[in-house]
Amino acid sequence: MTTRILMICGSLRAGSTNEAALRTALEVLPPGAAGELYAGLGDLPHFNPDDDRDPLHPAVAALRAAIGAADALLFCTPEYAGALPGSFKNLLDWTIGGGEMHERPVAWINVASPAAPTGGGDAHASLRKVLGYASAGIVEKACARIPVTRRDVGPDGLVHDPAIRARIADAVTALVASR
Repeated sequence: MTTRILMICGSLRAGSTNEAALRTALEVLPPGAAGELYAGLGDLPHFNPDDDRDPLHPAVAALRAAIGAADALLFCTPEYAGALPGSFKNLLDWTIGGGEMHERPVAWINVASPAAPTGGGDAHASLRKVLGYASAGIVEKACARIPVTRRDVGPDGLVHDPAIRARIADAVTALVASR
């Protein structure tokens, strides 16, 4: 049986190292796994609890359906102003009411450079907190800090450094093994 991993990038920036890490994760999936990169972050409306009812906005319904169809989730998000980027937090807010993340295995890859003020630690502490509210199953062995710089990303949007690719592969393999 194939393990389906939904990969969600918390950055809307073109050429994001976070997206490059997830695109690379798609390339290094272990046998028996399939992945999909979620592309609807920018399409989600601002979260309003009054709108968290049927009929849902089509972008919200698509997000919840994608999460519900996945066996596991892999996040990669930057830190912005000491927390999660607003658009990514908005996505997470839309997941709370649906219950699709309940006990679903989740992990994240932190690609912040060592020079970043907290190395992305504040964003990931926030992510951990929100995922706790969603009752997601955090797979600690699959959560990894793997710094990726813009120089590490090729023109094709992938990371080609063998050591970095191996570390990304290890994280994805640990997530798949948790199933």
